[in-house]
Amino acid sequence: MHVIILPQILHLIYCWPTTTCRFRMRKSLFLRIVDEVSARNSYFVQKRNASGDKGFTPIHKCLVAMRMLAYGGSADGLDDTYAMAETTVIDTLFEFVETVIDLYDKEYLRPPRARELEVILRQNEARGFPGMIGSIDCMHWQWENCPSSWAGMYKGHKGKPTVILEAVATQDLRIWHAFFGLPGSHNDINVLQRSPVFDELASGRTPEVEYWVNGNTYTMGYYLADKIYPNWATFVKTVSAPASMKHKVFASIQESCRKDVERAFGVLQKKFKIIYNPARMWSHKKLNGIMRACVILHNMVIEDERDIYLNPEDTQGFEGADDPPVSQNRDVPAIDKLINTYNCIKSKETSTQLQQDLIEHIWGLYGASTGPFATR
Repeated sequence: MHVIILPQILHLIYCWPTTTCRFRMRKSLFLRIVDEVSARNSYFVQKRNASGDKGFTPIHKCLVAMRMLAYGGSADGLDDTYAMAETTVIDTLFEFVETVIDLYDKEYLRPPRARELEVILRQNEARGFPGMIGSIDCMHWQWENCPSSWAGMYKGHKGKPTVILEAVATQDLRIWHAFFGLPGSHNDINVLQRSPVFDELASGRTPEVEYWVNGNTYTMGYYLADKIYPNWATFVKTVSAPASMKHKVFASIQESCRKDVERAFGVLQKKFKIIYNPARMWSHKKLNGIMRACVILHNMVIEDERDIYLNPEDTQGFEGADDPPVSQNRDVPAIDKLINTYNCIKSKETSTQLQQDLIEHIWGLYGASTGPFATR
């Protein structure tokens, strides 16, 4: 059976147009993943069985795993096309997921490096938000086969058991922070209190940021967030009930730019239908592996296609693995310094002042004389 199906698989791969996205990525990226995954994990190397027949090739196994992630179908539905039994499909999927995480986790699930942060800050300053380093929000993934004894803990406002993903995304839809696994009964504030999103900043291992808004100097970047998030110096929220034209302009621009993370969630779920459909796994650990692998592959596609869809001037400065991590020689702070940094992160006074300065800044850019909010 394997020998019969192999020419079909090879025809599918080698007749795959270079510029066409199949399984949500270009052919060159897929073949690169096949080579690196098979080099790292011997499970994907073609072997002979007890009767001496050749088994599945690396391309065959990776193709089946990617099809499961991209289309989210049932494992036994691939038997007719790919001649792989249900249990083998499931084993291949989780071997692929674990290997992708092992290979690419450190590179594709990390905070931005110094040069990357410079590009992000430059892009967001042009949009009217100097000092902005991304947008933050949470997404729920329904867990269809959640154990009954856990259902109450995982059931929140969605009405069904879910698992939460907290993410930070930029305009190009790259996800720079992903924290997954908390039960769906939590809200965004509960997730934030357990999230490591500010650990690097508090420990002094992030690039130094300095910017000016409305004549005032600030030294910490911030995320755009919705109104449920607390009033911290590292969040800029919309104005819930704008009374003046200045507030209306600011709310409109802030809510528009904050949609970066919502768009990233939408693209992630459309690329990988396995996390769009309700999860049918029984193990929380396997759910975590699938989500992390999908985010990693999403970021790999963004990096691979960035120069195709974006203005090269907007992405000039993005570096790959050759750009060393920033501040790697900075000392780990003492506990009192760590506490002081967290106090600065959670400063309500700075949050209020930053929002007021940004309201004036946005009004100067968009409100007074040009654009859709021009006064007549």
